[in-house]
Amino acid sequence: MKFQIQNSKLTDIDEIFRLYKIATDFQKTRFIVHWPEFDKSLIATEIAENRQWKIVADNTIACIWATTFNDPQIWEEKNSDPAVYIHRIATNPDFRGQHLVEQIVAWAKIYALENKKQFVRMDTVGDNPGLINYYTKCGFDFLGLLKLKNTTGLPAHYKNATVSLFEMKLSAK
Repeated sequence: MKFQIQNSKLTDIDEIFRLYKIATDFQKTRFIVHWPEFDKSLIATEIAENRQWKIVADNTIACIWATTFNDPQIWEEKNSDPAVYIHRIATNPDFRGQHLVEQIVAWAKIYALENKKQFVRMDTVGDNPGLINYYTKCGFDFLGLLKLKNTTGLPAHYKNATVSLFEMKLSAK
């Protein structure tokens, strides 16, 4: 199966929210903290700014995620480092087990270097040993847990949260 990474379009928004709902429903079966219902204007803004991404296979969205070049409330003083931040990976259940996060990581390394960034970073809410293990297998260093200080303006699942921080340092080619 051939996978392609593309920017999401406004016409994808219903499928993006369907995938978020599936991911959130799964999170509710496993974790105390789960994603809230995201505001459509947030996703529309990410799409307009070319920061919402998708992996497509056979005209079907297999996976989605968002990127940003700034994440000061989570990364605090490290936010001054040149980094791309990955958020909200949600996989279509029909494509689980296809190593899509590994494809995102390979893409993110190139994307970061093309944008003159030295790091690829991610966070997850809470201390989730399964995700920590998975993301380290994908090439990230686990930097530890951080209790967030200022969550104003962040999605609801970050309120009073401790996050797991992940980072991949890149070397210029």
